[in-house]
Amino acid sequence: MTDLTLTAAATLGGFAHDFSGTTLTEITPLAIVAAAIPQGDEKSAHAAIKAAYGGLPTPTETHVSKDGKTRLVQVAPDQIFVVFGSDTNQANSEVNKALKGTCYTTDQTDVWVTLEISGPNARAAMARICQIDLHRDAFPINTAARSTMEHMGAMVIRTGEDQFQLMSASSSAGTFLHAVETSLKNVS
Repeated sequence: MTDLTLTAAATLGGFAHDFSGTTLTEITPLAIVAAAIPQGDEKSAHAAIKAAYGGLPTPTETHVSKDGKTRLVQVAPDQIFVVFGSDTNQANSEVNKALKGTCYTTDQTDVWVTLEISGPNARAAMARICQIDLHRDAFPINTAARSTMEHMGAMVIRTGEDQFQLMSASSSAGTFLHAVETSLKNVS
């Protein structure tokens, strides 16, 4: 019997390109774990989340852990995404252990593709295909919102002055990349 080893591969092959000083990059390795807060036991779950990551996200803002390695994003009133760099297949176990089993956790890593757009033309490129008001005052750093980009669902997170993380379904990753890349080419 042959020993087989499976190796994770980036959805977009680790795409990275510079467009006149604005970069578009697939973020890898990245783990995304959904943590659902059980009805009736919110107090224990909230305490565990605060103990593990230092705080809870609000509906429009993300929370970044004190060590800067983990971002929490509220995706529903009783659900958060725990997003962190990881190249193992143990992300779900890691989050479940950190939350001491107080939440229902599900690994979402392969469901999403995450792009980072960063640089002076990032906001202009986003404005062409995103329905969110991305003005600095309306969408400050660490703000998150769901929207559509072109015809695809997306989550937009502002992570820096001219830097955004864009999450969309991995099943349409190529089309999503094409939409963002085309918009960036048109403003560069």
